[in-house]
Amino acid sequence: MPPKIAEVIEYDVCAACGACEAVCPIGAVTVKKAAEIRDPNDLSLYEKGAGYQVCEGCFTCGRVCPVVDGFIEDELANVRSFFAAKAKDSKGSQDGGTSTAILKALFRKGEIDCAVGITRNEKWEPEVVLLTSEEDVERTRGTKYTSDPILSALREAFDKYDRIAVVGVPCQAHAARLIRENVNEKIVLIVGLLCMESFHHDVMLEKIVPEILQVKLEDIWKMEFTKGKFWVYTNDGEVHSVPIKDVARFARNPCHHCCDYTSVFADISVGSVGAADGWNSVFIRTEIGEKYFDLVREDLEINEDPKPGLELVGKLIDMKRKGNAEHYVEVCEKFSFEAAGIRKETI
Repeated sequence: MPPKIAEVIEYDVCAACGACEAVCPIGAVTVKKAAEIRDPNDLSLYEKGAGYQVCEGCFTCGRVCPVVDGFIEDELANVRSFFAAKAKDSKGSQDGGTSTAILKALFRKGEIDCAVGITRNEKWEPEVVLLTSEEDVERTRGTKYTSDPILSALREAFDKYDRIAVVGVPCQAHAARLIRENVNEKIVLIVGLLCMESFHHDVMLEKIVPEILQVKLEDIWKMEFTKGKFWVYTNDGEVHSVPIKDVARFARNPCHHCCDYTSVFADISVGSVGAADGWNSVFIRTEIGEKYFDLVREDLEINEDPKPGLELVGKLIDMKRKGNAEHYVEVCEKFSFEAAGIRKETI
């Protein structure tokens, strides 16, 4: 019997979060290829053969897969507190630089040994990195909008470190939570990012930027999705934008089945929607999140009543789910196993 993730890959809903690679005890899975082209029968796309052809039957991979686990119907139900924040040294940060400030402060205070994050090179190509100091965190500033299997780096991190923080988009935060609950308690904090969708690197850099925005990649210093548009800022001071609807169709296929906008499974969620320009919206979701945020609160400026607030966040949640929920349920019906689907209960 093949592991459940074989069907997740087959039906092209694999989020490529990297969780299965991180936890497989025999190293059967390597998430190096784009989810849309991976085939569980293609031996060349795995280090030791297709997952179910060498599988020893532990099925750990299925216990940490966010697609198998499913989604929560009300993703604001577990929000303990909501406010806006920004780093006191937020210059050069994307929006308020809150997630960066949290990690830097936790390293400085000796509360974490390692953080798993993503950086990019001058070509905007993403790279998964293990951060082990406050200085390392500077390398991860800014949003990338292209995906890489961040959680795959946990395999190395678990061997070397005892207190690990994970920063990632909803599918990655979800999988990190499943790993912590089912496999390894060394993940002490999960910071989730708000995310509508992400893009394969080549699509973003070879299609969206040069053809739709008609901008040279080497001229860009910042990208962002906000106010219904995708914006790029160039070194000559110019600002270019297109409606999100013009680029959304190019998102990774798994993103069109995702029903989590605010990283409901994180301890702390951070985004820009719901807060004023230059600030981040912050959602404290767990007791763990409260504990760690209290440790770094002094490094941040806080606005307890941000505008436009949760009302706008709710609209974006509904927008993401409007089409995606139907797509996800359709896929669940194809699975030979009983998928969780969209659950009413909170976490």
